[in-house]
Amino acid sequence: MRLEEAIGLARAIDLEVAGAEIAPLRRPTPATLLGSGKVEEIRARLEAEPVELVVIDAALTPVQQRNLEKAWKTKVIDRTGLILEIFGARARTREGVLQVELAALTYQRSRLVRSWTHLERQRGGFGFLGGPGESQLELDRRKITERITRIKAELEEVKRTRALHRRARERVPYRVVALVGYTNAGKSTLFNRLTGAGVEAVDKLFATLDPTMRLLRLPGGLKVILSDTVGFISDLPTQLVAAFRATLEEVRSADLILHLRDMANPDREAQAEDVARVLDELGIDEAERARRLIEVWNKIDKLPPEERAALLAEAERRPGVVAVSAVTGEGVEKLLGALEQRLLREHALFSVELPPEAGAALAWLHEHGEVLAREDREDGVRLTVALPPERVGGLRARLDGARISPLRS
Repeated sequence: MRLEEAIGLARAIDLEVAGAEIAPLRRPTPATLLGSGKVEEIRARLEAEPVELVVIDAALTPVQQRNLEKAWKTKVIDRTGLILEIFGARARTREGVLQVELAALTYQRSRLVRSWTHLERQRGGFGFLGGPGESQLELDRRKITERITRIKAELEEVKRTRALHRRARERVPYRVVALVGYTNAGKSTLFNRLTGAGVEAVDKLFATLDPTMRLLRLPGGLKVILSDTVGFISDLPTQLVAAFRATLEEVRSADLILHLRDMANPDREAQAEDVARVLDELGIDEAERARRLIEVWNKIDKLPPEERAALLAEAERRPGVVAVSAVTGEGVEKLLGALEQRLLREHALFSVELPPEAGAALAWLHEHGEVLAREDREDGVRLTVALPPERVGGLRARLDGARISPLRS
């Protein structure tokens, strides 16, 4: 499956894949990563059928990249370079563009090697990163460092703006639910299913890069903000983990996390471990995940009948797990109910009847609780309200003259 993922990464930026193979490696060769026999074998194939680019699905040192390009007489990029290419092609917001450029420049700076002289200068670069024949020769370390410094300053400004927006959201009593998962798990499809948004949802790795947020009303009336995030992936380049930390802060500060899993993927367990590892890096450890994470087992429509039945039965037995198909909508109502139940599980539920003049009491309920339903009547307003435990004690004192009936304590 790692080979299929590598092919998917290449196709994510519309590369035509002429061939792909797994090269067994007993131990890395310092000069070329691959053994001399494999390097020669690939050289012969490239002479017979030239290609414009070779992708190595591993991390190459600058020397290894240079030596492979010299041996094969074509451009070579590694996994980090390919993912940076994808992110560069997909970034849309100012923050996303800045983050990708920062990551790419940090990567380029590590590859400033004096001996790229074997490359044809006129060949130029490939895509977003440019090629060693251009960028590594023309951009010296000082200029890259200066640009990195400017980008970091711009990102700090963007980060402050994001923090202001987050504080503004906190003043509006909406909880935030973040969608996370391995890339291509179906997050954008589920996001569109739940919110009716038009987020691009295609069968491509990293189809979503910049975070998208929409208001979502749950069955009982609770309103939440649903946030779609960039997909995680194994061996995510360290430059991108650091550069996208600001974007991933939406996950860290979310009230609830939906971990979407592609249950039709044979590598689903390894993918889940990769997601858990990234969440750990964000400071969301196992205990935190137990408290504020729901696993969403997606793509059940793609499973054979027997496997699907077994998976649905297992999901029923496991707390904090909901099986769905974002494509067909199966299980989505159950997911919405589980979402609301988890967000309000510590809240007490009340029916509150207020007279028309009780504006201050109404404002207090909106500020300190979750108003799930409202019915305007001639003699006032009737509300269904969920309150956190610390607010229940002062409810009657704050709402003097109101009719209050507990629905759930």
